[in-house]
Amino acid sequence: MPYLLLALAIVSEVCATSALKLTEGFTRLWPSLGVAVGYVLSFALLGRALKHIPVSVAYAVWSGAGTAAVAGIGVIAFGESLGRLQCLGLALIIVGVVVLNLKGTH
Repeated sequence: MPYLLLALAIVSEVCATSALKLTEGFTRLWPSLGVAVGYVLSFALLGRALKHIPVSVAYAVWSGAGTAAVAGIGVIAFGESLGRLQCLGLALIIVGVVVLNLKGTH
């Protein structure tokens, strides 16, 4: 259940962040409300997940997955481009999240 809460927090944050572009500097009401609701929901769900998941792991997954998802949405929905360097950066974020999730002996 904690990882389901974390996944829902990620989806909510990704939706809110993607909707930021649609607010046109918070001059459009409905997208602006969507952003506010999305972030509040995301933080509420993340907070619930943190009752059972270490903060270092949960935040790394939340921010890393969100970053990668928003980059993909930017390319697909908003016609943005990703160069090799940006793709390398996303890959490094994903590798970092995986490493943080490894169960070490230290």
